[in-house]
Amino acid sequence: MEVLGWIGLGAAVMLALVLVKERLAGFGAQVPEDYAGLGPQFDLREHLRGPIKCEGVIYGPLGRVASRFTGDFEASWQGNRGVMREHFDYDSGNSQDREWRLELGNDGSIRAEADDLVGPGAGRQLGAAARLCYRIRLPKEAGGHVLSVTDWMYLAPNGVVVNRSQFRKFGIKVAELVAVMRRVEA
Repeated sequence: MEVLGWIGLGAAVMLALVLVKERLAGFGAQVPEDYAGLGPQFDLREHLRGPIKCEGVIYGPLGRVASRFTGDFEASWQGNRGVMREHFDYDSGNSQDREWRLELGNDGSIRAEADDLVGPGAGRQLGAAARLCYRIRLPKEAGGHVLSVTDWMYLAPNGVVVNRSQFRKFGIKVAELVAVMRRVEA
């Protein structure tokens, strides 16, 4: 085998090992059942209700902070159907508004819609966590790309929700978001 053949084989083996690690031990290896026995129980209708303050950062593909933001949310529920209106202010001076339309199933399933999603999002809340997967179309000024997103929300014992999201294009992580959401008492 020629030198280039060995290099190609080595690169293919390394890529396969990285993909296996991501599936077995990385962010993508989590499932809602991992959090089934943990309390307190996360219920979107309870913990994402009313006015909510949000702060967070977005990491770029190299792991450095690419953007910082704050957000003001307002969430309301009628039974298992909810609407969460979000307003974000970014350190760049830009702002963004989004409205989520959420529906919870009696089995903990989540269905989500928003104007910038490509099709509905689907997820599940179980124990102290919730996962939501969806495809989002970025604004034209951000390239207009469609990214696959996995959101994990974890309920802290004090009621704060910690959100960790990964954004992927062709299976490659291009960004990660970490944020906290706190209900604002009237």
